[in-house]
Amino acid sequence: MKISNRLEHATKKLYDAFQNDTLHPECSKQCAVGNICNNTDSWKHFSDRHGSTKLNYVGLVNQNFGKTFYGYTPLELLKIEALFLKACGYSIPLDYRGIRPQNPTEKNILFNGLSEVIAFLCKLDNVNNVMDYSKLFEFKNQESSDESALLETNKL
Repeated sequence: MKISNRLEHATKKLYDAFQNDTLHPECSKQCAVGNICNNTDSWKHFSDRHGSTKLNYVGLVNQNFGKTFYGYTPLELLKIEALFLKACGYSIPLDYRGIRPQNPTEKNILFNGLSEVIAFLCKLDNVNNVMDYSKLFEFKNQESSDESALLETNKL
């Protein structure tokens, strides 16, 4: 399967951040989009609130001019971040009164967010989810159904 440069870049950045413990949902430089954007927070100026998918004036101008940042439009970046935050257990947009996980940097929480983001990035590029491991178990499912059919035959 051939993947785009932007998808390869984004998945590598996210994987590295996850493995190096530099992925943090509440920091605009270390969140999903912050990592995709080389640990910069310039993307946050496309919206007035972290986690919102509503473009502000700056975001609209860049979106309407067709600008991309690390391969993604401003709206795509906001959607990626919103999805990441939701999957990590946050209510969005981020607010001090909102729901948030007890330990936002817990590996299980970050993995949930990472999985959702990777699935979305693959969907944007019209490729199969690179994290989908269900194909690994297809043979076992087929094998177990063959075994049950064999058991049924032996009962006769």
